[in-house]
Amino acid sequence: MKMKLERIPFIYKILAAVLLFIGLFFLAMVLGAAQTSFMDVWAALTSSSDGEKLSVIREIRLPREIAAIFVGAALAVSGAIMQGMTRNPLADPGLLGLTAGANAALAVTIALMPSVNYFGLMIACFIGAAVGAGLVFGISAVKRGGFSPLRIVLAGAAISAFLYAVADGVGITFKISKDVSMWTSGGLIGANWEQLKVIVPFIVVGIIIAMLLSKQLTILSLSEEVAVGLGQKTARIKAILFVVTVMLAGASVALVGSLTFIGLMIPHIVRAIVGTDYRFIIPMSAIVGASFMMLADTLARTISAPYEAPVSAIVAVLGLPFFLIIVRKGGRAFS
Repeated sequence: MKMKLERIPFIYKILAAVLLFIGLFFLAMVLGAAQTSFMDVWAALTSSSDGEKLSVIREIRLPREIAAIFVGAALAVSGAIMQGMTRNPLADPGLLGLTAGANAALAVTIALMPSVNYFGLMIACFIGAAVGAGLVFGISAVKRGGFSPLRIVLAGAAISAFLYAVADGVGITFKISKDVSMWTSGGLIGANWEQLKVIVPFIVVGIIIAMLLSKQLTILSLSEEVAVGLGQKTARIKAILFVVTVMLAGASVALVGSLTFIGLMIPHIVRAIVGTDYRFIIPMSAIVGASFMMLADTLARTISAPYEAPVSAIVAVLGLPFFLIIVRKGGRAFS
């Protein structure tokens, strides 16, 4: 099966992914608590007509699905970057302290600066994500032979638990637990155009930089010695990619809260389709990640309509078995 996939030109694979993305987008726009049709969606997107159904599509579903698209793409690309940089098949923003750090920083910011605007919250999430990842990598590097997959995951679990506890403690102390939970529960309820105007440019810039450095990331993922031998400035490339990862993960937490496993699953699935060249992995991860997030959100909205299930629960149900398979196979299950 893998040999057959390798023979298919990348252009056909990316076209198939785009067609799947478009299909899932229209499916997500049609399905929901309010009964709408494909024609309603088409009218909402292509005309200026007014109506209750068209307003629901334009003001509730469309910003929500755009948020799902960019968050899914951001988390998938950040996961791919981390797996390539660390050569660790279990690397994921949620498992390595980035999302927990962003959550903790967001809780502290809400507590100490309740009137801060959305841009300020996003900057706080960037700082928190950087601190969380820095703590994980710092602990992993204490002993010789640090950055082993097991050590990084163990450090990530410990630091993530600590930072989530910090967020909960801040919420209880300052009596803002409800506000913090609304931000960090991992959902797309309430995503609006004002938030998207702030967040989306950062995600777009991060993904573009990742694509521009995808060739260097491919070499880096094979061997750091080879990268140095080919004249790469590995420290600079790693620093830029780390900033990109923090930016993508921080923006995602600022928009929808904590969502784990997307950055773990999607790059593994994509590598099984396009191989190990990050020039192909990065763009494909963005499209497949966006599609997966739209699918998860659609299931969350429709599985027990008119009530809504948490998107984070849907992602966890799909992601945990995947994580266990990768652990059991030593990272080779989908590579």
